[in-house]
Amino acid sequence: MPDKVGAEIMPQFIAPFHDVPFNMPKLQYPKFPDYSVNIKDNGATVDKPITELVNRLIMETSRKGGGKVVIPSGKWKSARIILKSNVNLYLEKGAEIEFSGEPKDYLPSVYTMHEGRQIMGSGSFIYACNEENIAITGKGHIYGPSMDSPIRKNSNSIAWIEKDFPEKTEERIFDGMEGRHFFAPKVIAPIQCKGVFIEGMTIERCMFWNVNPILCEDVIIRGVTVNSVGIPSGDGVDITCSKNVLVEYCTMNCGDDCYAVKGGRDEEGARMGIPTENVIIRYCFAKAGHGGLTTGSETGGGIKNIYAYNCVFDGTDMPLRFKTRRPRTGITENIFYEKLRIKDAKTVLVWDLLGSYNFVGELANRLPLRPVTALTPTVRNVRIKNFIVEAANCFISARGIPELPINNVKIEDGTVQCNNLMPIMHDFENFTLRNLSIKSK
Repeated sequence: MPDKVGAEIMPQFIAPFHDVPFNMPKLQYPKFPDYSVNIKDNGATVDKPITELVNRLIMETSRKGGGKVVIPSGKWKSARIILKSNVNLYLEKGAEIEFSGEPKDYLPSVYTMHEGRQIMGSGSFIYACNEENIAITGKGHIYGPSMDSPIRKNSNSIAWIEKDFPEKTEERIFDGMEGRHFFAPKVIAPIQCKGVFIEGMTIERCMFWNVNPILCEDVIIRGVTVNSVGIPSGDGVDITCSKNVLVEYCTMNCGDDCYAVKGGRDEEGARMGIPTENVIIRYCFAKAGHGGLTTGSETGGGIKNIYAYNCVFDGTDMPLRFKTRRPRTGITENIFYEKLRIKDAKTVLVWDLLGSYNFVGELANRLPLRPVTALTPTVRNVRIKNFIVEAANCFISARGIPELPINNVKIEDGTVQCNNLMPIMHDFENFTLRNLSIKSK
């Protein structure tokens, strides 16, 4: 099975979906006009940033009805690239784009979400907002700025350091100016776009999350390789409040979660009411990473209808991970995982619904029971079957919420080899282990 997953063996075409346990629409390849323009033919040189030229060619191509903007083989430097409707930004094999290490190159601030909160910030290296039928494709490489660049010394990645966000999004400015915080840019993060296609590239040296569709619909991510080991919050693919998403034949080697689905943060996410739903993750490879397939920890708008199959985890800390916290609200439900192979994991299955004292204070304590309120998160309807755990320190570690236990979990038809079986497990209802072969100390 390991030779049947990951970016290196991605087939040319998307195979049909079969036996999906929810109603998933067929996702189509985007179509673009035959028009093509190469930045080198329009004056691009390796000794000068290509930002202005690329953005102009993208805009012109979009206005002409669409087509392909080609980044040819070579080493290029750029600041933020802004994608427009009906444009495919194509990175030829041998093309390397290194993005700027100067915070000023990500001004003016743009609308985005950072860890589930709506803000005005740096956005991402490749950004789009309210566009349709867009693509970033090709076998090229994308690099974040050098590790000693100013932007790494003057940026934050953790949204909770801001205790009080202004009510209006347009007033939540994080541009690093006049003493304001500066949140690190992601790599590729379209927001409120429909028809998004991301395929083929390798991403190295990110600053924050790598591929993050936000409030998007009809998204295909395939054949992407991410290397971010050693970079805090270096998530691979994070799907935020998006609908109808396919992730396939990707390879993640990450400094945080490899594949994550998120539903918006706390009460703000609940007010927005836009869940992440209808997600298929298949033929994917996870190597290093804190989590392999992770739901949360932002769950405010909900997470539902997630189907992952034919995936391999080799050296991932927690291959199957569920996260939220007492005040984070939202419902995580209808999670289906099958045909998985897991090797050298720390803990295979983790439910961490209480969080830590650093984030939520005494709410991280299991007892006393708290009243069930609109802010109490729900996790229910999880089915995991037909899997192999070749080696793990621990099989299950579960910290639920006693006042609203995790409900309806079935784990069946698997083979497990581990040192510890279930050292921590509490606050479940309707939990079934069935037809498992387990070898444990």
